[in-house]
Amino acid sequence: MIEVQLVDAQDQPTGVMEKIEAHRMGLLHRALSVIIFNSKKEILLQRRALGKYHSPGLWTNTCCSHPYPQEPPLNAANRRLKEEMGMVTDLEFVFKFLYKVDFENGLIEHELDHVFVGESDENPHLNPEEAMDFTWISIADLKKNMTEDPNSYTYWFKLIIETYGDSLKNYY
Repeated sequence: MIEVQLVDAQDQPTGVMEKIEAHRMGLLHRALSVIIFNSKKEILLQRRALGKYHSPGLWTNTCCSHPYPQEPPLNAANRRLKEEMGMVTDLEFVFKFLYKVDFENGLIEHELDHVFVGESDENPHLNPEEAMDFTWISIADLKKNMTEDPNSYTYWFKLIIETYGDSLKNYY
């Protein structure tokens, strides 16, 4: 059973809950997103595995997950980058944001997402339970693709790029 850290809007812990139950109830909890850029200033995207409990087959940021209760978000970001993408690199915390979205399957993603950025020219070694494909893409091409085909991208990743993209300008 995987548990998540429930938090308030100021990121203060309020409890612990099993991950799927937190998504069923729509309770606010910590999450993380990792974004890797290469030396060409391209962003590494993953296509979520078809077996994921929400947003299967959609393109998203390099890695996304949840810290365990009591696990610092940076430690979780490093752990999940290795587990999902087989990559290790220095990560830097950039910002966090709160969002809430209802999915067609009845689950609710209500997360305080901690966003980390790193740099690497390595191609990932995908964990097939997490990701089915990857691509490197320029931010300009990504924004164009998101406009032309928004349903191919995860909700939170579109928020990161469209709403908080200025926070990433130092990296591309």
